[in-house]
Amino acid sequence: MEFILNEFMGKPLWMWGTFLGIVVVLLAFDLGVLHRKTREISIKESLWLSAFYFSLALCFGAWIWYSLGEQSGEEYLTGFIVEKTLALDNIFLISLVFTHLAIPREYQHRVLFWGILGVIVLRAIMIGLGATLVAQFSWVLYIFAAFLILVGIKMLWISNATPDIANNPFLRFLKRNFRISDELHGKKFLVKLPDPKTGKLVTYGTPLLVALALIEFIDLIFAVDSIPAIFAITLDPYIVYTSNIFAILGLRALYFALDAIIHRFKYLNIALAWVLIFIGCKTFIAYFMDWEKFPASISLGVTVALISAGIAISLYKTRNETAVGKTG
Repeated sequence: MEFILNEFMGKPLWMWGTFLGIVVVLLAFDLGVLHRKTREISIKESLWLSAFYFSLALCFGAWIWYSLGEQSGEEYLTGFIVEKTLALDNIFLISLVFTHLAIPREYQHRVLFWGILGVIVLRAIMIGLGATLVAQFSWVLYIFAAFLILVGIKMLWISNATPDIANNPFLRFLKRNFRISDELHGKKFLVKLPDPKTGKLVTYGTPLLVALALIEFIDLIFAVDSIPAIFAITLDPYIVYTSNIFAILGLRALYFALDAIIHRFKYLNIALAWVLIFIGCKTFIAYFMDWEKFPASISLGVTVALISAGIAISLYKTRNETAVGKTG
Protein backbone atom coordinates (compact mmCIF):
# COMPACT_ATOMS: atom_id res chain seq x y z
CA MET A 1 0.00 0.00 0.00
CA GLU A 2 3.04 2.25 0.01
CA PHE A 3 2.28 3.32 -3.56
CA ILE A 4 -0.55 5.57 -2.30
CA LEU A 5 2.14 7.70 -0.65
CA ASN A 6 3.90 8.22 -3.96
CA GLU A 7 3.58 11.74 -5.26
CA PHE A 8 1.85 12.84 -8.44
CA MET A 9 2.22 16.50 -9.41
CA GLY A 10 3.39 17.40 -5.91
CA LYS A 11 0.76 15.56 -3.85
CA PRO A 12 0.42 11.94 -2.61
CA LEU A 13 -1.73 9.64 -4.73
CA TRP A 14 -4.18 9.17 -1.84
CA MET A 15 -5.04 12.89 -1.95
CA TRP A 16 -5.78 12.74 -5.66
CA GLY A 17 -7.69 9.48 -5.20
CA THR A 18 -9.79 10.94 -2.38
CA PHE A 19 -10.77 13.95 -4.46
CA LEU A 20 -11.55 11.94 -7.60
CA GLY A 21 -13.54 9.47 -5.48
CA ILE A 22 -15.69 12.34 -4.17
CA VAL A 23 -16.29 13.55 -7.74
CA VAL A 24 -17.27 10.07 -8.99
CA VAL A 25 -19.67 9.52 -6.08
CA LEU A 26 -21.29 12.93 -6.64
CA LEU A 27 -21.77 12.35 -10.37
CA ALA A 28 -23.09 8.81 -9.84
CA PHE A 29 -25.52 10.01 -7.16
CA ASP A 30 -26.63 12.89 -9.41
CA LEU A 31 -27.33 10.78 -12.50
CA GLY A 32 -28.23 7.45 -10.91
CA VAL A 33 -30.40 8.64 -8.02
CA LEU A 34 -31.48 12.28 -8.21
CA HIS A 35 -32.05 12.47 -11.94
CA ARG A 36 -32.49 8.90 -13.10
CA LYS A 37 -35.68 9.93 -14.90
CA THR A 38 -35.92 12.79 -17.38
CA ARG A 39 -37.74 15.65 -15.68
CA GLU A 40 -37.69 19.40 -15.20
CA ILE A 41 -35.56 20.62 -12.30
CA SER A 42 -37.43 22.96 -9.96
CA ILE A 43 -35.88 26.16 -8.66
CA LYS A 44 -36.30 24.94 -5.06
CA GLU A 45 -34.40 21.72 -5.80
CA SER A 46 -31.73 23.69 -7.65
CA LEU A 47 -31.23 26.03 -4.70
CA TRP A 48 -30.84 23.11 -2.29
CA LEU A 49 -28.39 21.35 -4.60
CA SER A 50 -26.45 24.58 -5.13
CA ALA A 51 -26.21 25.08 -1.38
CA PHE A 52 -25.04 21.45 -1.00
CA TYR A 53 -22.29 21.77 -3.64
CA PHE A 54 -21.19 25.15 -2.27
CA SER A 55 -21.02 23.80 1.29
CA LEU A 56 -19.10 20.74 0.15
CA ALA A 57 -16.60 22.94 -1.71
CA LEU A 58 -16.10 25.07 1.42
CA CYS A 59 -15.65 21.95 3.58
CA PHE A 60 -13.01 20.68 1.16
CA GLY A 61 -11.35 24.09 1.36
CA ALA A 62 -11.37 23.89 5.15
CA TRP A 63 -9.71 20.48 4.91
CA ILE A 64 -7.02 21.93 2.59
CA TRP A 65 -6.53 24.82 5.03
CA TYR A 66 -6.10 22.34 7.91
CA SER A 67 -3.93 19.83 5.99
CA LEU A 68 -1.76 22.06 3.80
CA GLY A 69 -1.72 25.32 5.72
CA GLU A 70 -3.28 28.78 5.74
CA GLN A 71 -1.75 29.95 2.45
CA SER A 72 -2.97 26.89 0.56
CA GLY A 73 -6.44 27.33 2.06
CA GLU A 74 -6.60 30.99 1.03
CA GLU A 75 -5.35 30.15 -2.47
CA TYR A 76 -8.02 27.45 -2.82
CA LEU A 77 -10.79 29.82 -1.72
CA THR A 78 -9.56 32.59 -4.03
CA GLY A 79 -9.39 30.18 -6.97
CA PHE A 80 -12.82 28.75 -6.16
CA ILE A 81 -14.42 32.21 -5.99
CA VAL A 82 -12.85 33.30 -9.30
CA GLU A 83 -13.88 30.08 -11.03
CA LYS A 84 -17.40 30.25 -9.57
CA THR A 85 -17.77 33.80 -10.86
CA LEU A 86 -16.57 32.76 -14.30
CA ALA A 87 -19.15 29.97 -14.13
CA LEU A 88 -21.87 32.58 -13.54
CA ASP A 89 -20.80 34.29 -16.75
CA ASN A 90 -20.85 30.86 -18.37
CA ILE A 91 -24.47 30.36 -17.26
CA PHE A 92 -25.56 33.36 -19.32
CA LEU A 93 -24.12 31.81 -22.50
CA ILE A 94 -25.57 28.38 -21.71
CA SER A 95 -28.97 30.02 -21.34
CA LEU A 96 -28.56 31.63 -24.77
CA VAL A 97 -27.64 28.25 -26.30
CA PHE A 98 -30.68 26.48 -24.82
CA THR A 99 -32.98 29.32 -25.86
CA HIS A 100 -31.64 29.47 -29.43
CA LEU A 101 -31.93 25.69 -29.90
CA ALA A 102 -35.30 25.54 -28.08
CA ILE A 103 -34.13 22.84 -25.65
CA PRO A 104 -36.94 22.07 -23.14
CA ARG A 105 -36.00 22.37 -19.46
CA GLU A 106 -36.60 18.66 -18.84
CA TYR A 107 -33.71 17.80 -21.20
CA GLN A 108 -31.33 20.57 -20.15
CA HIS A 109 -29.98 18.69 -17.12
CA ARG A 110 -28.97 15.74 -19.34
CA VAL A 111 -26.98 18.04 -21.62
CA LEU A 112 -25.32 19.79 -18.68
CA PHE A 113 -24.44 16.49 -16.95
CA TRP A 114 -22.53 15.11 -19.93
CA GLY A 115 -21.10 18.57 -20.53
CA ILE A 116 -19.65 18.55 -17.01
CA LEU A 117 -17.99 15.18 -17.65
CA GLY A 118 -16.31 16.62 -20.73
CA VAL A 119 -15.25 19.70 -18.78
CA ILE A 120 -13.63 17.59 -16.03
CA VAL A 121 -11.47 15.78 -18.60
CA LEU A 122 -10.73 18.94 -20.59
CA ARG A 123 -9.68 20.92 -17.51
CA ALA A 124 -7.43 18.05 -16.36
CA ILE A 125 -5.61 18.09 -19.70
CA MET A 126 -5.27 21.89 -19.79
CA ILE A 127 -4.16 22.15 -16.15
CA GLY A 128 -1.61 19.37 -16.71
CA LEU A 129 -0.22 21.21 -19.74
CA GLY A 130 -0.21 24.49 -17.82
CA ALA A 131 1.62 22.98 -14.86
CA THR A 132 4.22 21.44 -17.17
CA LEU A 133 4.78 24.75 -18.95
CA VAL A 134 5.15 26.68 -15.71
CA ALA A 135 7.52 24.07 -14.26
CA GLN A 136 9.73 24.16 -17.37
CA PHE A 137 9.48 27.87 -18.18
CA SER A 138 8.75 30.11 -15.19
CA TRP A 139 8.48 33.17 -17.44
CA VAL A 140 5.20 31.75 -18.80
CA LEU A 141 3.56 33.10 -15.62
CA TYR A 142 4.22 36.66 -16.80
CA ILE A 143 2.64 35.87 -20.16
CA PHE A 144 -0.39 34.51 -18.28
CA ALA A 145 -0.49 37.67 -16.15
CA ALA A 146 -0.27 40.01 -19.16
CA PHE A 147 -2.96 37.97 -20.92
CA LEU A 148 -5.29 38.30 -17.91
CA ILE A 149 -4.84 42.07 -17.86
CA LEU A 150 -5.70 42.27 -21.57
CA VAL A 151 -8.72 39.98 -21.11
CA GLY A 152 -9.94 42.11 -18.21
CA ILE A 153 -9.60 45.31 -20.24
CA LYS A 154 -11.44 43.68 -23.15
CA MET A 155 -14.26 42.60 -20.83
CA LEU A 156 -14.62 46.18 -19.61
CA TRP A 157 -14.73 47.40 -23.20
CA ILE A 158 -17.45 44.99 -24.36
CA SER A 159 -19.29 44.56 -21.04
CA ASN A 160 -22.72 45.27 -22.57
CA ALA A 161 -22.31 43.16 -25.72
CA THR A 162 -24.66 40.19 -26.19
CA PRO A 163 -23.17 37.16 -27.99
CA ASP A 164 -24.87 36.17 -31.26
CA ILE A 165 -25.37 32.40 -30.93
CA ALA A 166 -27.07 32.11 -34.34
CA ASN A 167 -23.94 33.34 -36.12
CA ASN A 168 -21.46 31.51 -33.93
CA PRO A 169 -18.68 30.15 -36.20
CA PHE A 170 -18.59 26.81 -34.39
CA LEU A 171 -22.36 26.35 -34.78
CA ARG A 172 -22.12 27.16 -38.49
CA PHE A 173 -19.26 24.65 -38.79
CA LEU A 174 -21.38 21.90 -37.18
CA LYS A 175 -24.38 22.55 -39.42
CA ARG A 176 -22.23 22.72 -42.54
CA ASN A 177 -20.18 19.55 -41.95
CA PHE A 178 -22.47 17.16 -40.06
CA ARG A 179 -25.98 15.78 -40.40
CA ILE A 180 -28.08 17.66 -37.87
CA SER A 181 -31.76 16.96 -37.25
CA ASP A 182 -34.03 19.99 -37.07
CA GLU A 183 -36.20 18.35 -34.43
CA LEU A 184 -35.66 16.83 -31.01
CA HIS A 185 -35.97 13.06 -30.63
CA GLY A 186 -36.63 12.74 -26.93
CA LYS A 187 -33.47 12.67 -24.86
CA LYS A 188 -31.33 11.15 -27.64
CA PHE A 189 -28.10 12.79 -28.80
CA LEU A 190 -27.94 10.64 -31.94
CA VAL A 191 -30.76 9.20 -34.05
CA LYS A 192 -31.14 7.10 -37.21
CA LEU A 193 -33.10 8.88 -39.98
CA PRO A 194 -33.55 8.28 -43.74
CA ASP A 195 -31.07 10.08 -45.95
CA PRO A 196 -33.00 12.53 -48.22
CA LYS A 197 -31.05 11.36 -51.29
CA THR A 198 -30.68 7.61 -50.83
CA GLY A 199 -33.46 6.80 -48.38
CA LYS A 200 -31.05 4.70 -46.30
CA LEU A 201 -30.94 5.11 -42.55
CA VAL A 202 -28.01 7.27 -41.48
CA THR A 203 -26.94 8.79 -38.17
CA TYR A 204 -28.03 12.35 -37.41
CA GLY A 205 -27.10 14.52 -34.49
CA THR A 206 -30.03 16.02 -32.60
CA PRO A 207 -30.30 19.57 -31.22
CA LEU A 208 -29.30 18.07 -27.85
CA LEU A 209 -25.95 17.00 -29.33
CA VAL A 210 -25.48 20.45 -30.87
CA ALA A 211 -26.19 22.07 -27.49
CA LEU A 212 -23.68 19.73 -25.82
CA ALA A 213 -21.02 20.53 -28.44
CA LEU A 214 -21.62 24.28 -28.07
CA ILE A 215 -21.39 24.10 -24.27
CA GLU A 216 -18.09 22.20 -24.49
CA PHE A 217 -16.82 24.80 -26.98
CA ILE A 218 -17.89 27.62 -24.65
CA ASP A 219 -16.05 25.99 -21.75
CA LEU A 220 -12.94 25.68 -23.89
CA ILE A 221 -13.07 29.43 -24.51
CA PHE A 222 -13.64 30.11 -20.80
CA ALA A 223 -10.79 27.76 -19.86
CA VAL A 224 -8.42 29.95 -21.87
CA ASP A 225 -9.23 32.69 -19.32
CA SER A 226 -9.67 30.59 -16.18
CA ILE A 227 -6.51 28.46 -16.41
CA PRO A 228 -4.11 31.46 -16.55
CA ALA A 229 -6.17 33.09 -13.77
CA ILE A 230 -5.85 30.16 -11.38
CA PHE A 231 -2.13 29.70 -12.12
CA ALA A 232 -1.64 33.39 -11.32
CA ILE A 233 -3.20 32.62 -7.92
CA THR A 234 -1.34 29.39 -7.13
CA LEU A 235 1.15 27.05 -8.79
CA ASP A 236 -0.06 23.99 -6.87
CA PRO A 237 -1.74 21.71 -9.48
CA TYR A 238 -3.83 20.05 -6.75
CA ILE A 239 -5.35 23.34 -5.62
CA VAL A 240 -5.73 24.48 -9.23
CA TYR A 241 -7.67 21.36 -10.25
CA THR A 242 -9.78 20.90 -7.11
CA SER A 243 -10.91 24.54 -7.00
CA ASN A 244 -11.74 24.38 -10.73
CA ILE A 245 -13.75 21.18 -10.51
CA PHE A 246 -15.64 22.08 -7.34
CA ALA A 247 -16.66 25.36 -8.97
CA ILE A 248 -17.87 23.49 -12.06
CA LEU A 249 -19.61 20.60 -10.26
CA GLY A 250 -22.33 22.87 -8.94
CA LEU A 251 -22.82 24.57 -12.30
CA ARG A 252 -25.84 22.43 -13.29
CA ALA A 253 -27.75 23.15 -10.10
CA LEU A 254 -26.70 26.80 -10.21
CA TYR A 255 -27.94 27.11 -13.78
CA PHE A 256 -31.49 26.03 -12.94
CA ALA A 257 -31.51 28.26 -9.87
CA LEU A 258 -30.25 31.39 -11.62
CA ASP A 259 -31.46 31.02 -15.21
CA ALA A 260 -34.59 33.06 -14.54
CA ILE A 261 -32.69 35.90 -12.86
CA ILE A 262 -29.29 35.80 -14.58
CA HIS A 263 -30.14 39.11 -16.29
CA ARG A 264 -29.90 40.78 -12.89
CA PHE A 265 -26.15 40.08 -12.68
CA LYS A 266 -25.38 42.48 -15.54
CA TYR A 267 -22.60 44.27 -13.61
CA LEU A 268 -20.92 41.11 -12.37
CA ASN A 269 -18.80 40.77 -15.52
CA ILE A 270 -17.39 44.25 -14.83
CA ALA A 271 -16.37 43.12 -11.34
CA LEU A 272 -14.90 39.94 -12.83
CA ALA A 273 -12.94 42.04 -15.33
CA TRP A 274 -11.36 44.00 -12.46
CA VAL A 275 -10.61 40.73 -10.65
CA LEU A 276 -8.73 39.41 -13.70
CA ILE A 277 -6.85 42.70 -14.04
CA PHE A 278 -5.94 42.58 -10.34
CA ILE A 279 -4.79 38.94 -10.53
CA GLY A 280 -2.65 39.76 -13.55
CA CYS A 281 -1.18 42.89 -11.93
CA LYS A 282 -0.31 41.17 -8.65
CA THR A 283 2.13 38.89 -10.47
CA PHE A 284 4.07 41.92 -11.68
CA ILE A 285 3.73 43.67 -8.30
CA ALA A 286 5.31 40.66 -6.56
CA TYR A 287 8.15 40.72 -9.10
CA PHE A 288 8.93 44.44 -8.76
CA MET A 289 8.61 44.33 -4.96
CA ASP A 290 10.95 41.33 -4.91
CA TRP A 291 8.40 39.23 -3.03
CA GLU A 292 8.54 35.46 -3.25
CA LYS A 293 4.75 35.47 -3.53
CA PHE A 294 1.95 38.03 -3.40
CA PRO A 295 0.17 37.67 -0.02
CA ALA A 296 -2.64 35.14 -0.41
CA SER A 297 -4.76 36.89 2.22
CA ILE A 298 -4.73 40.14 0.22
CA SER A 299 -5.63 38.26 -2.98
CA LEU A 300 -8.57 36.61 -1.23
CA GLY A 301 -9.75 39.86 0.35
CA VAL A 302 -9.61 41.91 -2.86
CA THR A 303 -11.29 39.15 -4.88
CA VAL A 304 -14.15 38.76 -2.38
CA ALA A 305 -14.59 42.54 -2.15
CA LEU A 306 -14.77 43.04 -5.93
CA ILE A 307 -17.15 40.13 -6.57
CA SER A 308 -19.38 41.08 -3.62
CA ALA A 309 -19.54 44.67 -4.86
CA GLY A 310 -20.42 43.47 -8.38
CA ILE A 311 -23.25 41.29 -7.09
CA ALA A 312 -24.60 43.96 -4.74
CA ILE A 313 -24.54 46.72 -7.38
CA SER A 314 -26.15 44.38 -9.94
CA LEU A 315 -29.00 43.39 -7.66
CA TYR A 316 -29.60 47.00 -6.60
CA LYS A 317 -29.46 48.52 -10.09
CA THR A 318 -31.73 45.85 -11.60
CA ARG A 319 -34.19 45.53 -8.70
CA ASN A 320 -37.10 46.69 -10.90
CA GLU A 321 -36.17 44.68 -14.01
CA THR A 322 -37.76 41.43 -15.22
CA ALA A 323 -36.41 38.78 -17.57
CA VAL A 324 -37.38 39.13 -21.22
CA GLY A 325 -37.37 36.64 -24.05
CA LYS A 326 -37.06 33.59 -21.83
CA THR A 327 -38.31 30.34 -23.23
CA GLY A 328 -38.06 26.62 -22.51
